[in-house]
Amino acid sequence: MNLSLLKRTRVVFSSFLLISVLILFVDFTNIIPERYYDAVLFFQFIPSLLTFKNFIALSGIGFIIIILLNLLFGRVYCSFLCPLGIFMDVISYFSKKIKKIKRYKYLYQKPFNWIRYSFLGIFIMAFLLELTFIVSLLDPYSIFGRVSSGVFRPILIKGNNFIVSVFQNFGAYSIFHVDLKPAPMLVLFVSLFFLILIVTLAFTKGRLYCNTVCPVGTFLGFLSRISVFKISIKKDTCTSCKLCERVCKASCISIPDQKVDFDRCINCYNCLTVCPEASIEYKYISAMNSFKKGNSLKNDVNPNRRQFLGILALIFISKKLRSQRKVVQNTAIIPAERTVPISPPGSLSIDDFNDSCTACHLCISACPTQVLQPAFTDYGLIGFMKAVMDNHAGFCNYECVKCAEVCPTGAIQLFDLEDKKRIQMGKVKFEKGNCIVETEGTDCGACAEHCPTKAVRMVPYKNNLVIPEVDDKICVGCGACEYACPTTPYRAIYVQGNAVHLTADKPKQTEQQKEIEEDFPF
Repeated sequence: MNLSLLKRTRVVFSSFLLISVLILFVDFTNIIPERYYDAVLFFQFIPSLLTFKNFIALSGIGFIIIILLNLLFGRVYCSFLCPLGIFMDVISYFSKKIKKIKRYKYLYQKPFNWIRYSFLGIFIMAFLLELTFIVSLLDPYSIFGRVSSGVFRPILIKGNNFIVSVFQNFGAYSIFHVDLKPAPMLVLFVSLFFLILIVTLAFTKGRLYCNTVCPVGTFLGFLSRISVFKISIKKDTCTSCKLCERVCKASCISIPDQKVDFDRCINCYNCLTVCPEASIEYKYISAMNSFKKGNSLKNDVNPNRRQFLGILALIFISKKLRSQRKVVQNTAIIPAERTVPISPPGSLSIDDFNDSCTACHLCISACPTQVLQPAFTDYGLIGFMKAVMDNHAGFCNYECVKCAEVCPTGAIQLFDLEDKKRIQMGKVKFEKGNCIVETEGTDCGACAEHCPTKAVRMVPYKNNLVIPEVDDKICVGCGACEYACPTTPYRAIYVQGNAVHLTADKPKQTEQQKEIEEDFPF
C-alpha cells in the first residue's frame, strides 16, 4: 500500500469537501442548485440519521454507509467527511507555520473517558427524547454550519459591500449590495464561543475537541475498535524516535507502550509518512481478531463514566420550557403580541420542527428574502438558534421553496409549489388603533398591495379613506403585509403563528379580476 498516496488522497478529498460545505453556508447569490446540496450533505452523520428516522428513505442512508466504512477502515468520517474536523485540521496546519508554535509537538494523552462518555450519553438520551436543542449543540455539522452562517457569511457580505462601494465610486455596477440582517446578540455570542473554543483547541491540541466533546467521534470510536483495517506499530523495528507520536493530532500514539489507541485515531495518516523505519503500518486484521482486540480494551474504560446519568436530569428542564415573545418592546399606542411564533413552511408544526431541526442554519443562509432568522426565545429554550420567521427582517416568498430544498434533516419538508402556496403558517391580525389611516388620517394600503392571496384588502372608511380588512381563511402567513407595514415601533398588521400548520382556502377571484382577464387581449 502506498502510504504517502493515502495521506495525499485524504488531504485533497477533505479540502474539497470543506470548501464545498462552506460554499453552501456563505453563498449569498442563491444560485447553487438543489442537487448540489443533496450531494454534499448526503454523508453528514446526524442530518442523515434524522432524515432516516423521520422518513425511512434512501436519502437518509448516508449514516449507514458511514458506519460500514467505519467498521472497515476506522474513523474515516472524522478525517474525510466532517467539515468541523477538517476545519480543525486547517487550523492545526497553520499553527505549525507560526514561528512561536513551530517547535510545538503533539504528545500522547490519556483519554478523558468520563467526559467523552458523559457527552455521548447526554447526546443519545437527547436524541431518543427528541430534545434536538441538545443534539444541535453537540452535532459537529450543525456547529460548523452556525459558525459559517453566523460569522463567516456576514464577514463575506460586508467585504462584498465594501467592494461594491469602491466600484460604484468609479461608475462600475457589475456587483450588487447585499442587505445583512443582524442576528440576536446571544446567538452571535454562541457562534463566536464555539469558533474561539474550536480554534484554540485545534491551534494548541489538535483534535482534542473531537476526542473529548464530540459525541459522533466517541460513537464512531467505539465502532473503530472492531474495524478490520487498523494502524499498528511494528515492535521489532520501532526505534522509539517518537516522530509518529509528535505528529499525531489525536494524541493517541503511545511509544513507551508501543500501541495506538485506535478508537481515538481519526485516520489522518500523518504517522504513516514520518516513520524513518517504516514501523507504522495500516493493515488488515481479521474480523474475529479485531473483535477480540476491541473487547480486550474494555478494561481501559473508566467505570466512572456511568456517573453521567446524574447530568441527564438537566435535559428534562428544557423540554417544558416555552416562552412568549413580544414583537416589539418600545412604547406604542397598542402593543401587538405574537403568542405563537411562525415556523418555516413545510415544518408541519412547531413541535415537529423542533424535534428534527439541528439549527445548522443552512436554510437561514439559503433564504433569498432573509425572513428566516436564528430564534432567540421564540420557541423557548428547546428551540434556541433554530430558524424562525421574522417578518420584520423579511417575508416568505410566495413562489419559493428554497428552505425545504436545502434542509438536510427533513425538519422542513419539500412540497410542490402549488401545495406550498396553501400552507398556512399563521393568520393575519389587524390592529386598527396602530394603523396610520386611523391615527393620522392618511392613505396607505401597503399591506394590501403586498399580500399575494389578497387576504388583506382595502375597504371604504371615513373621510373618503380606505382601511385594511383581513380574511384569515385565505391567509398563508407569509408576512408580506407585516414586512411592508410602515408603522413603528409596532405594526398595525402582523401574523399570529399556527402551532400546527393548516391549509388555507383558495383565494376567491373578484369580479374586477374576472373583467380584467376577459377584457385583456392577450
